[in-house]
Amino acid sequence: MSNIKPFASLRPEAQLAKQVASKPYDVLNSAEAKIEAQGNPASFLHITKSEIGLADDIDIHAQLVYDKAKENLDAFISRNILFKESKPCYYIYQLIMNGRSQTGLVATSSIDDYENNLIKKHEFTRPEKEKDRIDHMRTIGAQTGNVFLAYKNVADLDTLIEDWKKDKSPVYDFTADDGIQHTIWIVNEETSIENITTIFSEQVPCTYIADGHHRAASAAKVKAVLGNDATEEANYFLTTLFPSNQLKIMDYNRVVKDLNGLNEADFLKKIEEKFDCEKVSTAFSPKNLHEFGLYLNNQWYKLTSKENTFTTDPIGILDITILSNNILEPILGIADQRTDKRIDFVGGIRGLAELEKRVNSGEMVVAFSLYPVSLEQLFDIADSGNVMPPKSTWFEPKLRDGLLTHLITA
Repeated sequence: MSNIKPFASLRPEAQLAKQVASKPYDVLNSAEAKIEAQGNPASFLHITKSEIGLADDIDIHAQLVYDKAKENLDAFISRNILFKESKPCYYIYQLIMNGRSQTGLVATSSIDDYENNLIKKHEFTRPEKEKDRIDHMRTIGAQTGNVFLAYKNVADLDTLIEDWKKDKSPVYDFTADDGIQHTIWIVNEETSIENITTIFSEQVPCTYIADGHHRAASAAKVKAVLGNDATEEANYFLTTLFPSNQLKIMDYNRVVKDLNGLNEADFLKKIEEKFDCEKVSTAFSPKNLHEFGLYLNNQWYKLTSKENTFTTDPIGILDITILSNNILEPILGIADQRTDKRIDFVGGIRGLAELEKRVNSGEMVVAFSLYPVSLEQLFDIADSGNVMPPKSTWFEPKLRDGLLTHLITA
């Protein structure tokens, strides 16, 4: 069963919440973060993307960058932008995007559960991304980024959370510049805290990482690095847990730098061995499983998998597996998407125009749009002990960094 606990978060004063709250560190590059934080000295990006305050040519993984993050975190505390909660609490976090609402519980989850696979994974991680988060957490003594967990919804918990939202006033309630509304309630009554902990320990057999595999893996490794210096808090990591009936997965698309030595005609000819391929007049977003969009040389194509070109096991039936097995690896020579520098990933929130932009600029040569993975597929794969190809799922809306931070050192 699932072991979660409340925590005394480091959080902003209510009047500063909107200024502090920032997009997750991994959805912005350094240049985008610098623009986003411009004119806002309270932006949490000064902690999660601290290179924005250093020279433009700085190695973003240099220790100097992590030291700057620690310096900025200490400054936020000394300037009373952030303060530590007086007692351990749970937090209810509601997000509304385009009229659609989803509500999760912010808690700390057990690293033992992660290591014993009670927190189930569906992706391998990339070593360089792990190291970045390890160095960041270790240096600043805090977990700033949430791990987004899903669980099969429990009626008792649904009722408790909805009643709390109805009866209590939120501590934060603001609409960010991108139009997403963020509302947070503090659960600070002992009886409710105990009830929540008990529900998870008795009625939630496991949870599933929806987003944040690198943050979770890094938190576990930081605990090991700290060794005897680890506090009790380092045995847990920052999570927001969402019931499965409230979540929606978006597409996660691919762009590739070259055609692996092929010309355009030969590339398309090889694709036609496994796919029906037809030109389309507008950007193509797949409407069904086993359909793909392909953008090449200012032209969109609709690809449809031919019969008997994929297997029907939980991994084989995934569209990203079909793309990998039939195009990325055999035609484009990309065997490991985690480490190959020729491929990049574009979250569905950026739209198909972003795929066109990356290709039209000459940075990339070809783009692929995919149909989203379903939550049921994610659960099936995690339950089977298998993993998806990297970057298979994209969740929106994103939780904001800076509203609730978990301190792991004294």
